[in-house]
Amino acid sequence: MISAFTNIFKIPELRQRVLFTLAMIVIIRAGSAITTPGVNAEILREWFQNVADAQSAGGVAALFNLFSGGALAHCAIFSLGIMPFISASIMMQLLTAVIPQLGRLSREDGGRRKIMQYTRYATIGLCVFQGYLLAKSFENPQANPFLPGIMDTINRLGLDLVPNPGLPFQIITILTMTAGTLFLMWLGDQITERGIGNGVSIIITVGILAQLPAGLIQAWRTFVPSAVGAQANVSPIVLVLLCLFLVIVIASVIAVTQAQRKVTIQYAKRVVGRKQYGGQTQYMPLKINYAGVMPIIFAQAILIFPSTILNMAFPQNRTAQEISVLLASGWLHYALYGVMIFFFSYFWVATQFQPVQIADDLKKYGGFIPGVRPGKPTADFLDYTMSRLTFAGAIFLTIIAVLPQLLAQWLKVPYMTAQFFGGTGVLIIVGVVLDTMRQVETHLLQRHYDGFLRKGKIRGAREPRRLGSGQVLNDNSMVLIYAAIGVLVIAAATIYIATRR
Repeated sequence: MISAFTNIFKIPELRQRVLFTLAMIVIIRAGSAITTPGVNAEILREWFQNVADAQSAGGVAALFNLFSGGALAHCAIFSLGIMPFISASIMMQLLTAVIPQLGRLSREDGGRRKIMQYTRYATIGLCVFQGYLLAKSFENPQANPFLPGIMDTINRLGLDLVPNPGLPFQIITILTMTAGTLFLMWLGDQITERGIGNGVSIIITVGILAQLPAGLIQAWRTFVPSAVGAQANVSPIVLVLLCLFLVIVIASVIAVTQAQRKVTIQYAKRVVGRKQYGGQTQYMPLKINYAGVMPIIFAQAILIFPSTILNMAFPQNRTAQEISVLLASGWLHYALYGVMIFFFSYFWVATQFQPVQIADDLKKYGGFIPGVRPGKPTADFLDYTMSRLTFAGAIFLTIIAVLPQLLAQWLKVPYMTAQFFGGTGVLIIVGVVLDTMRQVETHLLQRHYDGFLRKGKIRGAREPRRLGSGQVLNDNSMVLIYAAIGVLVIAAATIYIATRR
């Protein structure tokens, strides 16, 4: 594996792509620390610190802060993050599925480019709307529960969150944050085209990983007593259980991400002149988690809006505030979260997987599934098979996304720490890392270099290992599992030694 990282810098094209991606990541992190003009970032940093210490999720603001990589805590120019673009993409996907004109446009030559242009226009509209809501929240923190408890921080520090409120401040904030999101969107396109991996996914992953140091600090404060002879806020046994849960989550995510069902495709024999064509047996891989991390991202993006709008539109209405709390962290939030993950799992498959077109292509080139007639029966078989696989994948995504949040509430673990012990953060990180590793290895193998594990050193290094019916796990995926287990063993030993003092 070490030689694979060395070989990356031996290939000029791959080296340029990796270095370009790293340079873009530096720019993204720099933009997350540049404060928006007219806002006192010290108050926001102090408030987010108090929210983390109080073992609270912090509502919608903390969720924004997570996906923006801590930019909202500094009121940075990247405070909105890439989520407006994700939300606009969801809207266009839904409209393409329900509006026939857009559906026909997506199938025409150059239609995808036009739809992407419409998505960017929608992103600008969402940025203006969300930027205005943030500006109003900063101007009137006492009348808006978007930042609950921030008035205590303001009174303690004796400072104003916005020294000069008014229309100029609102315009500057809207323009700054809109430009920041559009710049992030452009950086994502550049990473996809000239770097390694999917640009939008990498931006989200970098934002989540940027909160890892703060999460480790919160874990240390929670599980390790600050004074000699004092008791920890939470028992160290909870940390051991969470570490075990993290290993299970990472192994499960990797297994389900790589799992697939291989459908046998048989091609009929054809004789043209003296040559024989066809007669071969191939396999069509159908992934269990076909949508990847997209249902989680879509569900998170959609759930942000109802709670935010209720907070902004009805700040003094008690019923609206109770509903807002339920949408942010209550039982209604988890119920809607699970339903949306199921919906977007099937929605993504319905829009991206086309069984009728696949069946027509197989019939055109003389291919068929043994035991299934060509044409419509083949399309029905593929649709039925994919629906069953998607159901299993959607259940897995729902459990992984919802269960860690519930455990964090039951065990009183800080939200900033709990988000790295499963759920959305780990799911996105593992999925993006696997996809990036796959692209890097493709470049290595095309240049006749070894992948992340050499042949011969581990039995079946290039052959996938079967875990059960329809599940496949290759040795590259085992790299992440081994690394996670090693890190967790070291962390558990450190915590044990610290608590024994």
